[in-house]
Amino acid sequence: MRASRCPQAGHDQREWEPECSRFGAAATRPHRPRALQSHSNIGEARALNVLTSPRSHSADVVHSAAPTAEKPWIEYAAMAFGVGVPFLGLIAAIVAAWGRGVGLVDLVLLAGFYCFTILGVTIGFHRMFTHRALRGGRVVRFVLGVAGSMSAQGPVLQWCAMHRAHHKHSDRDGDPHSPHLHGVGLGGMLRGLWHAHFGWLFAAEAPAARGAVADLVEDPVLRFVDRFFWAWMLLGWLLPGLIGGAITRSWGGAIGGLLWGGLVRTFLLHHVTWSVNSVCHVWGTRPFDGPDHSRNNAIFGLLAFGEGWHNNHHAFPTSARHGLRWWELDVTWWVVRLMQRLGLLWDVRVPPETAIRARRASAMDCAVR
Repeated sequence: MRASRCPQAGHDQREWEPECSRFGAAATRPHRPRALQSHSNIGEARALNVLTSPRSHSADVVHSAAPTAEKPWIEYAAMAFGVGVPFLGLIAAIVAAWGRGVGLVDLVLLAGFYCFTILGVTIGFHRMFTHRALRGGRVVRFVLGVAGSMSAQGPVLQWCAMHRAHHKHSDRDGDPHSPHLHGVGLGGMLRGLWHAHFGWLFAAEAPAARGAVADLVEDPVLRFVDRFFWAWMLLGWLLPGLIGGAITRSWGGAIGGLLWGGLVRTFLLHHVTWSVNSVCHVWGTRPFDGPDHSRNNAIFGLLAFGEGWHNNHHAFPTSARHGLRWWELDVTWWVVRLMQRLGLLWDVRVPPETAIRARRASAMDCAVR
C-alpha cells in the first residue's frame, strides 16, 4: 500500500510549531556553525564516544552529498556485542530457569529496569533531545541520558542523529531504517522488515545524518553522557546484578539480577524499540494522512510506553504526547505530566485540539478523493 501524497491544505502541524522546531532545522534555536568550528569545540567533539565522533557531527559533513559510508570495523564489532550479548543472556536465563522458574526478585528487577531505561529513551532520547518537545534542567537531562544509554541502543548523539534523519526522509531514500525500500512482493517485504528491525544497525550510514545534532553537541551534559556510553551500558547490566546480590545475599541472586534485570531486559527493550521502526511502518491504523507509511499500533503503544502511536507522532513530531485520544495509552506522557507538575520538566509542547481535528479532517478528505 502506497503512502498518501494528498496535500494537507494548510492543516500541517507546522501551523502550531515555531520555525526552528521543524526538521531540516534540527535545533530548537538557530545553531551556530562557527562555534562548532572553534578549536575548543572541535577538541570536545573528537573526545566523544567512538560510535559518534568525529563522524556523527563533524562540521565538514553537515552538508555532504555523498551517498553512504561504511562504518569502521570497531563499530560493527560494537554493534555485534551490544546485540549479541543480550541474546546470549536470554538463552542463559532460560537454561538457568528451566525446571526452577524465575524468582520474584528477578522479575521485579526486570520490570523496574525496563521502566527506567525505556523512559530514558522515550522521554529523554526521543521526545526531549531529538524533538525538543519538552525541556528539563541539567540533572534531569543527565539522568534521562544515562537511563537511555543503559538501554544499550547506542550513544545519545548518534541515536538522535539517526532519528532526525528518519523523520527528514521517512520511508524515502535517506531513511536509515525504512521497511519499504527493499523491493516488491513478499521477498521485498521480508527484506524490508529485517532491515528496519535491526539490519540497519550493520548497514552503511548516510553522511546526512552526521551533522544533524549540532545543537545537542553544544550541551555539555549530553557530551558527557555520550562520551561515557560504554560505562552507562555496562552499568545497566551490572547494577541489577549488584542489587539482586544485595537483596538475596547470594551469588545466585547476583547472577539472576544480571541475567533478568540486565541482559533479558535489554533484549526485550531492543526488540520493542526496533518494532516501532519495522512493525509500526507496516501494520496498524492511519488516522492522519502523510507521505510516509507510519502506523498506530496498539500493541506497541502499550509495550513501548506510547511510542507505538507512530502515525500520531509523525503527524505531530514535536508533540510530547503521542497518544492523542483518551484510549491511546501513553505511559510516557503520564510520566511527563507528573514530572511537569513536580517542576522537573517545562515547556511541554502538545498540539491544540484545533490542529488535531484539522489534520484528521484533511485525512478524511483524502480518503474520500
